Amino acid sequence: MLTFLQKIISSCNNILWSYVLIILLIGIGLYFSFKSKFVQFKMFKEMFRLLGEGASKSVTSNEKKGVSSFQAFCISTASRVGTGNLAGVAIAIAVGGPGAVFWMWLIAIIGSASSFVESTLAQIYKVKDKHGYRGGPAYYMEKALNKRWLGVLFSILITISFGLVFNAVQANTITFAFQEAFGVNRLIIGMVLTAAAGLIIFGGVKRIAKIAEIIVPIMAIIYILIALFVILKNITLIPSIFALIFKNAFGLQQAAGGFLGTLLMGIKRGLFSNEAGMGSAPNAAAAADVTHPVKQGLIQTLGVFTDTIIICSCTAFIILISGVYTQTKLEGIQLTQTALSSQVGSWGTTFIAVCILLFAFSSIVGNYYYGETNMEFIKGNRLCLLIYRFCVLGMVVFGSIAKIQIVWDMADLFMGLMAIINLVAIFQLAHIAFDALEDYIKQKKEGKDPVFYKNNIKGLKNVECWEETN
Repeated sequence: MLTFLQKIISSCNNILWSYVLIILLIGIGLYFSFKSKFVQFKMFKEMFRLLGEGASKSVTSNEKKGVSSFQAFCISTASRVGTGNLAGVAIAIAVGGPGAVFWMWLIAIIGSASSFVESTLAQIYKVKDKHGYRGGPAYYMEKALNKRWLGVLFSILITISFGLVFNAVQANTITFAFQEAFGVNRLIIGMVLTAAAGLIIFGGVKRIAKIAEIIVPIMAIIYILIALFVILKNITLIPSIFALIFKNAFGLQQAAGGFLGTLLMGIKRGLFSNEAGMGSAPNAAAAADVTHPVKQGLIQTLGVFTDTIIICSCTAFIILISGVYTQTKLEGIQLTQTALSSQVGSWGTTFIAVCILLFAFSSIVGNYYYGETNMEFIKGNRLCLLIYRFCVLGMVVFGSIAKIQIVWDMADLFMGLMAIINLVAIFQLAHIAFDALEDYIKQKKEGKDPVFYKNNIKGLKNVECWEETN
């Protein structure tokens, strides 16, 4: 039965990825880049300033209104920075060759403009709840497009994708990593993981924000430092590694899957990792308490850069420097473990196991939150939320013992469906985000700390959380 299901999912993935999604991701991303005058480059310095400002406010905030901008960044980064960065990159290189790394970079650079648009829209159309704020694609589909049915459809897809399917992927990677490092039974690890996740997700968004705020910066910094050590140790190989990536990317040095295989794997794993345009990060962005929607839009754009250009590249260079991807049949996280061990010794396998535990566990709680806020959109019912929580924990157990391929195929399919719906929606609403960006830049030029009012944008309707100026 599972084999039959996997064949159907794989066929749908081929059709979806080969045509529709690649055109939308690249085409709309380029359009947003030009319309925003390449906000991902122009406002790069401002992104870091805002992140630092958000981090300082996070320390002193009493969180009466909601989570801080830094905590919202950490929730979304917790979801982004997970198996895609360690296992996903390994799969992309093993199947698509070194050239897949180039396409991961490209989709991140182009997609960061899409991330800016969707996160800014989520801030504009957020609503108040008992925790502070919530929002995301479902909310701007309902309020800005007047299509609640589309919002409900998206909510169902993201709840299944992140709360259930993607969390199975995270659990799958954790258990394989620990099996490789310590020889521990995967089911035992899965049960421990499920219990730990249950303690956090039953604690609500504030507990999720606190956990993410602690885990994400620490795990990212340690992993980057280890990768830098490997790169510096092999600094003379770096020019040839770049040459290998670019030659392979354009079919000059073919991967096993050919040019199309390289392209597809790079974009698939890139989107799975950075989520730009998929409609997931806006759910975290909407929870932030900021004075202007563009502030959080810029901070979330930085998240795409952090995820792919920095952390995914660290994994890619470790694997390519080691060369083990050409000599082994290992899959996913085990390939990354073998690659690092070849450079730093046997403790590298254990280090990656611990790293993936922190990366993927933070992703589980971040993914859970995306499902919760969309369950609230569909119907704020305590019983439905309780059932959803137990389903999440059930999928963590399933992912812990399932085969690698089926969970990744399921993730790709639902990720693609989500991205198509969200990209079409934000394409129609992008002018609102660009108007907000112009307002932000104008206030900055006047020497002000930008503050947004809903009548700053002409004709803006159905906005709940932003007041009008007198």
